[in-house]
Amino acid sequence: MIDKYFDEQWDFRTADTKKYTHGFHSYPAIMIPQVAGSLIDKYGKQGKLLFDPYCGSGTSLVEASLRGIDSIGMDLNPLARLISKVKTTVLDLKKLDKYIKGFVNLSFQQGFGVPLIRNIDIPKFYNIDFWFDKKVQKKLALIKYFISEIKDPDISDFFKIAFSQTVRECSWTRNGEFKLYRITENKREKFNHDVFSIMQTKLIKAQKGLKDFIREKKGNAKVEIYDFNTVENSPIEIFQKRKVDIIVTSPPYGDSRTTVAYGQYSRLSNEWIGFKNANQIDRLLMGGIRKKKTGYFKSNILNKAINKIAKIDIKRVEDVISFYSDYMQSINNISPLIKNGGFVCYVVGNRKVKGVMLPTDEITKEFFESNGFEHIETVIRNIPNKRMPSKNSPTNEPGKLDSTMLHEFIVVMRKIV
Repeated sequence: MIDKYFDEQWDFRTADTKKYTHGFHSYPAIMIPQVAGSLIDKYGKQGKLLFDPYCGSGTSLVEASLRGIDSIGMDLNPLARLISKVKTTVLDLKKLDKYIKGFVNLSFQQGFGVPLIRNIDIPKFYNIDFWFDKKVQKKLALIKYFISEIKDPDISDFFKIAFSQTVRECSWTRNGEFKLYRITENKREKFNHDVFSIMQTKLIKAQKGLKDFIREKKGNAKVEIYDFNTVENSPIEIFQKRKVDIIVTSPPYGDSRTTVAYGQYSRLSNEWIGFKNANQIDRLLMGGIRKKKTGYFKSNILNKAINKIAKIDIKRVEDVISFYSDYMQSINNISPLIKNGGFVCYVVGNRKVKGVMLPTDEITKEFFESNGFEHIETVIRNIPNKRMPSKNSPTNEPGKLDSTMLHEFIVVMRKIV
């Protein structure tokens, strides 16, 4: 197919993916800014409104803001919404600098052994002692108290993002993993992270990124971020009479339990920040609740793959059905928001289940075609920078590994009805 092709120009192997506010916070399976920015330049440069229904850490929202384009993002993970909000919010830099200097002073005091403020509450959540050393807990609690005293809510949120990164780095989790795995006892005994220095480093780095973002940002682009589930309903009331010129997004590759564990990755940060139901995030996301019905999809390719998997593992196929049921319903609910002639750009990955390939790029194409869109192109790019496992165990048998996602597929559709 000439409208589906490899293009190494989209790899962006040597690009700085942490420029501006993009480096504020790590997040699973982030769409790199060069991909989002290039898609906006190619298909939405004259657009007035960009939409990202699964905005994650807000890559496309930042890129839209840099170009003076209004944007709307949605995500069910409160940490993702917070990251997106902070990355796209212009702050009073003088006021921010004042608070950062205040924290540096606190950090300096702690470095000289000044006693911690007494009676600071340590959050109570399940297994906190399993994931954090007692001394670390006290220091994190002091930082949280410092943040709670910040009167400006936008600056407070800025500090929360640095705090979230610090929480994860100072926990007993394996930081190279998205799922929660505790480091070994030997490593725990040697564990001696300087909590205040880490937080200070995160703040200063983020401060520089924000300055760069403010300097390069064009116009007064507005950013709106919502806690909305596009699987359950169409967000038509949020958009009112506005029509979307372009969607640039990277939806989940599958349910969180068996692919990228967004909820597990965010859980400790969500607990420390104080978001409710932090351990329920993965259940809220696509495919989080298993569906037992077999059903029929508006994709012949998907139906064939499901039949193959069902012959191998009838239970595992329920995970696949659950995810794609939600995915299809989300696309059905999103499609009416796009203006005629508007573009949809979905950056997806094709995964294997029980050795059976699930070509999500073709499935996405068929789902949108059933909603009145035409296919423009699918660009296949290598994944040089994305933190994803390159091997998995499709049969769950020890030693039997298979390759997972080595490429991404940029599916571009245009609305014609």
